[in-house]
Amino acid sequence: MTALVPSDRSYDPSDRWFQDAVFYEVLVRGFYDANDDGTGDLAGLRAKLDYLQWLGIDCLWLLPFCPSPMRDGGYDVSDFFNVHPDYGTLGELVGLLEDAHRRGIRVIADLVINHTSDQHPWFAESRSSRTNPKADWYVWNDDDQRWPEARVVFTDVERSNWTWDDVRQQYYWHRFYSHQPDLNYDNPEVVEAMFEVVRFWLDLGFDGFRLDAVPYLYQRDGTSGEHLPETHAFIRRLRKQLDAEYSGRVLLAEANGWPADVADYFGDGDECHLCFHFPLMPRLFMAVRREHRFPITEILSQTPELPDGCQWAIFLRNHDELTLEQVTDEERDYLFAEYAKDPRMKRHMGIGRRLAPLLDGDRRLAELLYSLLLSLPGSPVLYYGDELLMGDNIYLGDRDSVRTPMQWSPDRNGGFSRADFAQLYLPPLMDPVYGFGAVNVEAQLRNPGSFLHWIRGMLVQRRSLPVLGIGNIELLDCPNPAVLAFVRWGEVADVSLAAPDGLGPPAVMPTVAAVPVEPADVARTVPAEHGAPGAARTRFQAVLCVHNLSRFAQPVQLDLAGWAGRRPVEVLGRVSFAPIGPEPYSLALGPHGYLWFDLVEPAWAESDPS
Repeated sequence: MTALVPSDRSYDPSDRWFQDAVFYEVLVRGFYDANDDGTGDLAGLRAKLDYLQWLGIDCLWLLPFCPSPMRDGGYDVSDFFNVHPDYGTLGELVGLLEDAHRRGIRVIADLVINHTSDQHPWFAESRSSRTNPKADWYVWNDDDQRWPEARVVFTDVERSNWTWDDVRQQYYWHRFYSHQPDLNYDNPEVVEAMFEVVRFWLDLGFDGFRLDAVPYLYQRDGTSGEHLPETHAFIRRLRKQLDAEYSGRVLLAEANGWPADVADYFGDGDECHLCFHFPLMPRLFMAVRREHRFPITEILSQTPELPDGCQWAIFLRNHDELTLEQVTDEERDYLFAEYAKDPRMKRHMGIGRRLAPLLDGDRRLAELLYSLLLSLPGSPVLYYGDELLMGDNIYLGDRDSVRTPMQWSPDRNGGFSRADFAQLYLPPLMDPVYGFGAVNVEAQLRNPGSFLHWIRGMLVQRRSLPVLGIGNIELLDCPNPAVLAFVRWGEVADVSLAAPDGLGPPAVMPTVAAVPVEPADVARTVPAEHGAPGAARTRFQAVLCVHNLSRFAQPVQLDLAGWAGRRPVEVLGRVSFAPIGPEPYSLALGPHGYLWFDLVEPAWAESDPS
């Protein structure tokens, strides 16, 4: 395999590191098998940290790795204080964390906080009688009629949120699969037990958690059992502990809802640091199929301002189905018709496909969507293998369609494992389009024009434009509805952004803070030092992003009068365009084309080597 040159970078010491970080979601059992038993492991992930550092990601998000019967990909936890034996040991996990941190990469873990496996010792004790010490650690009832307002999440496999237990002779409550009983957070002992879990993993060195299924922690009569005040009180208590004892650690909420509802999980800056922006994701796919910006601009208009120190997490695909919960019935039917023509592609209330097959392998469209992901407000989350445009296997059950082995080389088992094929946890892709013979890291590393090299370059460019992290956004109105254009702007740290080879991230992670500058005043805003001598230098930065959502070339005229006097310098090629004047600014975009422009002061543009 081609030698990897580590990026020149340092560990960002800021407590707000997550606001302009790029996250990389990885399935431990699917990434690399170091001991040749057919299952990926922690030692394998550790062996691939050089690759991840080269790629330029800032934080690893590990899917569940605790002991589990594996009936739901590890989300059915049977021991919160250990590592699944197939993945390794606690010592190997600590070694992974230390090696990642040395490379400037943070690591967060999935915290399955809502439920356990029905094989967890807590549940075994709870079901044994109605008077045992853990009798009330789960939610029990004599009938299955309570809380009828609570929806069944997996309507295709579960008929009720209640399941009868023959041992205890009562029903137990579960918001997901029947083998995942919900914990009873009205019991203070349960709360303390989960706080002990949190402290255990943070003490080992994790940088935070994704809070799995956090809206469902409590149940109340006459409610849907989602987004309840008690849940927010619990998160505030958890956040308070992190702030007091574990500075710089983060909480990421998995709360699927409309932006105004999900924003409640930020609290007043005293709950979660990040929340997934679920409704944005299906609307990106809707917009490119309809070739119209409205689905994106409409959901952005519903997205509230964030409290200070908070951030959205945005993504194209992940380990679950492409969820269609936050769309209308008509929009859901449209997306199913466009992206799930085979019934086997449907999973629960969504689509079980990876990015590349969803786009029929169209690289131009993939680049457009990643350009949007990397330039819209939020911290982008990449899913392992999508940097290669890996495919999926719709013939596998449940969500395993998008959890197949990482494709490292065209060798045996795609370079994932040297075990016998029959031993592999899932079969690798072997089809002629997306199989490991055609799509793999080794081949793309050797090809400078590969998608892998393209996305690495885009991550570098994003780091050189820190305003794309948490800068303000101004949506631009333009006559052509197929074009989405916006300006990201704000004050940024004035640090050297040049890398020795033109590819690596800067040695110092830039930071950005929004400032109350109106677009009409931008022409009068010039780079300047702020504060006393020796204080951090800042400068104003503005980046124009233009995206063609159509499969045909499109003209566009943009009203950039508020930015008059600045000169657009195209980011990828450093080509200087004509300066902005009071009249509409004209551009032409190729099919699914995109352009990023650094809007620089004339003096800066004239000194540019281009």
